[in-house]
Amino acid sequence: MTPSSPPTVVVFDYGSGNVHSAVRALERADGARVIDVRLAGGRPVLGVCVGMQVLFDGSTEPSTGPPEEGLGEWPGTVDRLPAEIVPHMGWSTVSAGDDSRLFTGVEDERFYFVHSYAAQDWTLYPEGSFAAVAPIVTWATHGVDFVAAVENGPLCATQFHPEKSGDAGAQLLENWVRSL
Repeated sequence: MTPSSPPTVVVFDYGSGNVHSAVRALERADGARVIDVRLAGGRPVLGVCVGMQVLFDGSTEPSTGPPEEGLGEWPGTVDRLPAEIVPHMGWSTVSAGDDSRLFTGVEDERFYFVHSYAAQDWTLYPEGSFAAVAPIVTWATHGVDFVAAVENGPLCATQFHPEKSGDAGAQLLENWVRSL
């Protein structure tokens, strides 16, 4: 193992006990560092659903207590959707951001969502500030507009589940793999 590579952790599931809690605890301990190391090396990262939400500054989930701290890759807080029906579970269309590579060929398709919380504001770069390349933000609506996907150099994320989104999701994943 080289000094710059993260340690490998293997969890053996022998069918007894709560292996999921152990895996979550281990992932939480190393997750932020792994993402930082990959991004520092220009290596791609794709977050899906909660994997997108943790990339923001914080989240109000659970709804009791102070907001949970996120990884701070993007400013903003993930909040509960103010919709009549929550969780948002089902197929929704998205409004792909200009010049999106992830959504090439599936700009007008529907994707499968299962979530109660989402980023509802996007103010990464205040008006008049300098940004070499602004992230590409894709939106969807459930009660309010919310961030459905972000493309930010090697860091991409979707609020929806591409792996559950049929042909449109498969094309999106293929687009992401082609960008590697």
